[in-house]
Amino acid sequence: MKKHGNLILLVMIGLTAALTVIVNADDQGDAWANKKSGWLLLSAADRQQVGDFAEDYKSYLNVARTAEGSTREVERRARAAGFTEYTDAAQVKPGARLIFPNRGRALILAVIGSRPILEASEVVAAHQDSPHIDLKARPIYPAGGFALFKTIYYGGIKKYQWSNLPLALLGRIDTSDGRTLEVSVGLNPGDPVFVIPDNAPHSDSELRNRTYTNVLQGEELDPVAGSIPGEKDTVALEVVKLLTSTYKIKEEDLVSAELALVPAAHPADVGFDHGLVGAYGQDDRLSSFCAVRAIEDLKGVPARTALAYLTNFEEVGSVNNTGAGSEFLSSTYAQLLSAQRSGAFNDLDLRQALHNSQVISADADDGINPIFPGTEEPSNAARLGFGVAIKLYGGGFNAPSEYTARLRTLMDRDNIPWQTQTPKVDVGGGGTIGGFMSRQGMEVIDLGVPLLSMHSPFEMSSKVDVWNFYRAMSAFYAQP
Repeated sequence: MKKHGNLILLVMIGLTAALTVIVNADDQGDAWANKKSGWLLLSAADRQQVGDFAEDYKSYLNVARTAEGSTREVERRARAAGFTEYTDAAQVKPGARLIFPNRGRALILAVIGSRPILEASEVVAAHQDSPHIDLKARPIYPAGGFALFKTIYYGGIKKYQWSNLPLALLGRIDTSDGRTLEVSVGLNPGDPVFVIPDNAPHSDSELRNRTYTNVLQGEELDPVAGSIPGEKDTVALEVVKLLTSTYKIKEEDLVSAELALVPAAHPADVGFDHGLVGAYGQDDRLSSFCAVRAIEDLKGVPARTALAYLTNFEEVGSVNNTGAGSEFLSSTYAQLLSAQRSGAFNDLDLRQALHNSQVISADADDGINPIFPGTEEPSNAARLGFGVAIKLYGGGFNAPSEYTARLRTLMDRDNIPWQTQTPKVDVGGGGTIGGFMSRQGMEVIDLGVPLLSMHSPFEMSSKVDVWNFYRAMSAFYAQP
């Protein structure tokens, strides 16, 4: 009996050892379990580049707080990098670096390739707008002895996140006598800020039954604009007087204004290790910045014409004449085709040029949240620090598999870490501006990097992901 017991014990030990080998072999063969954080793949020189790139990124975010602000900053940077505004077909020569502006709210940067654009081109498309709060046409009203701004929010926000937060007022006023006045209040030292007041916990019992997303209603997102009454006038009238005298406008001129309230906080590093960038507007000026840096840093004459396409209004459906739903991109292709073919091109040529193009639709996605991990399906969710996310939404929104393989190969060749992102079933998904380009026959893939606190007033990204996204775009532009 003892012999049998020993034999059984030995067999059990052997089976355990065998199972251990099998489990370990499975672990070693699991491509996803063995994926390393992008930080662990860096040399000392790489780490310096990551840090330098992040500092430049934060500088951009500090001034690019609206689509107009981003456009101005991108144009400034592009001109410093040798780009000039397109005005004449004679400019379209291999190596030319051109700016195609669109009403100060969208633009395309192009580097003309050695091959005709009819045969091949590469586009990185991103959007410059982010969730914010707009002023209504008649924005100032009295309430409880204060002057408040009457607002309408823009894009998908959690409204309660915008209370008790210093906000800056940015934008423009266009007057009936033809002037355009730039407005920027709240970003510089000494500037006032604007704050949506929350209720104190001592007196809010009747509000506590409100649900998570309705702690504040849309019509309650009204910040304090003033508090000092005049001898004869209300606080609201005093604020109107201040505005009209400061900018030399009539009150009715506010009807023809684009004024947005955005977080006034400056970009900052997050964590003792400085590994994250915290800032407003990273969805999706992160992708816009990476696209611009990649095309500006493109050396020599690329084989394929490279375009960085920065759009507006993505957060509300890519509407209007500066959104991705407009004809701006195809019109720019038509201009380039016409220049390269001496004006002798037709609609079929344009369709063929679009068909032969390759597009990265670049947009941020939400990463696994360490506090709320259950909101993601972890085996297919993106993690901060683990590289570029290939978005696989399902439902017909995915890129063709051969194009996905091509981009994977490109990133593997340059040791650029990548991962995948698929939202939880029946919870989220859909796609972004890429759909507008795929409808024109362009070959499109959605790529991004994950954020924490996406769509909040202070989003977080991993510095190494931002740098690797730039590297992926640079490799894409440099294809033969």
